[in-house]
Amino acid sequence: MNRLIAYKIAQAVPVVLLVSVLAFLLMLLLPGDPAVVIAGEQASPEAIAAVRRSLGLDRPVLAQLGLWLGHLAQGDFGSSLVLNQTVLSAVAERLPVTLSLTGLSLAITLPVGIAIGAIAAYHRQTWVDSLVMSVALVGVSIPAFWIAILAVILFCVILGWFPSSGYVPLLQDPALWLRSLVLPAGILSLFQIGFLARMTRSAMLDVLSQDFIRTARAKGLSEWVTVGKHAFRNALILVITATGILLSAAIGGSVVIEQVFALPGIGRLVVQAILARDYPLVQGVMLIYGFTFVAINLAVDLAYTYADPRVRYD
Repeated sequence: MNRLIAYKIAQAVPVVLLVSVLAFLLMLLLPGDPAVVIAGEQASPEAIAAVRRSLGLDRPVLAQLGLWLGHLAQGDFGSSLVLNQTVLSAVAERLPVTLSLTGLSLAITLPVGIAIGAIAAYHRQTWVDSLVMSVALVGVSIPAFWIAILAVILFCVILGWFPSSGYVPLLQDPALWLRSLVLPAGILSLFQIGFLARMTRSAMLDVLSQDFIRTARAKGLSEWVTVGKHAFRNALILVITATGILLSAAIGGSVVIEQVFALPGIGRLVVQAILARDYPLVQGVMLIYGFTFVAINLAVDLAYTYADPRVRYD
């Protein structure tokens, strides 16, 4: 088992290096000159050239890449041009908001998505199955930003049930924290619930058709034990993989939700950095996102291996 874990981690190392290179190339592909942004559009050519030298932009691309990787090895992700702070400190300030949003979204998604997917599979080819899959299809198909805007108009402006913007830290007031996040998290979970319900239904249908389920029923086991204990536990192995996809989707989808609800999270930070042409901040945050997705995929891979021992011998 330890050898397998080491092998999985070794497989992730080239991916991390590739993500680092792609994040570096992002600076070269973005329009405009970072030196002009830092020095100001009214700066003299001499001042712009001085900034370019200080950033190492006058060096060959491979030399710049080596300098970039050297800084990353020391834990230096760069500094923001607008915020006057390092990328890591800017992300650390806004990380609790994004973690709260994605965590609450998953807390809504997992029980609802798994439950309705299992119900649809058990009542397959009935009106219950059709209704659940129709709702799941709607949740997957409707754009999140459109639903978010409608939700703000209805629940925040017209009904006044929730605040339309802002964030209250959990430790400051748990009730206000939940009130400020429950609507954004609910909207963020719509796509995830639909996706997870379809995945759970597919996994349950596959398990319910297996021979050991027919054997369990032939032995006289109750339907609750047969479906709940034997079928559902085996179907959860595929759900583990889906959970990793959902977590990555929640982190990516938080960019739109945070912008609509004015939540001071990492997603809104990225949008503001792009609008301000703060290239080092965009570059650093995208690199952190890339590392996070690689870590999620690695964790899911290891969890899947632990949940299904058969994978260890493939």
